[in-house]
Amino acid sequence: MINALILTTLAGLSTVLGSLIIFFIKKRNDCFLSIAMGFAAGVMIFISLTELLNESISNIGYLYAIISFFAGILLIYVIDVFIPHSYEAENACSLNLKDKHGLKRCGLIVALGIAIHNFPEGITVFFSSMVNFKLGIIVALGIALHNIPEGIAIAMPIYYATNSKIKAFWYSFLSGLAEPLGAIIAFLFLRNFLTNTLLNVILAATAGIMVFISFDELLPYAYKQKNNHITIAGIFLGMAMMALSLVFL
Repeated sequence: MINALILTTLAGLSTVLGSLIIFFIKKRNDCFLSIAMGFAAGVMIFISLTELLNESISNIGYLYAIISFFAGILLIYVIDVFIPHSYEAENACSLNLKDKHGLKRCGLIVALGIAIHNFPEGITVFFSSMVNFKLGIIVALGIALHNIPEGIAIAMPIYYATNSKIKAFWYSFLSGLAEPLGAIIAFLFLRNFLTNTLLNVILAATAGIMVFISFDELLPYAYKQKNNHITIAGIFLGMAMMALSLVFL
């Protein structure tokens, strides 16, 4: 459990890496964001369909695994309806640099929205690690890659609004803490009911959550950029890297 919690914390705090990037890259690089988001989507889709869902099917059967998979999609869809999460809107926050109050408010809203979205992601990494630690490492990597652009989305408006790198850093840090917090809360509620069957149900639901995040958040924003071939390259590069890592892990 300790190892699972450490992995979850590291994945969540990768938002901090995003906040650090803006201190070195002052001007947003759309090409970089496109390939990074495509790469993260490729990693997450490949992991979900070849590892998480496959592991669940092997342990609880096709029917229960597929039901759990779509239940995960439904869960994150409901969260997304009530708390919209759009990279396009997040990055638009930084366009009006003169509106300091608006920028700060936007940064706070983005941080809150991402923190809430990070709850199920934390559960994803934590329970994947409890089923299979090797699998947990791979899932944590996919979630971490997804969280880096989120850190940029939080830190950029806060930094331009306050001119404080420290505040930008801390907001992204606090948002990232939602992942281990979500894992701890879920574990406390479920610890008396944890069985191999329940863990594999959560694993399949996790696959659904990660596929939804890829198609709803990462790919739509990446395809907004001019060169779609860069995004496609990022997707297949992410898949290839995961395929190779599974051979050696």
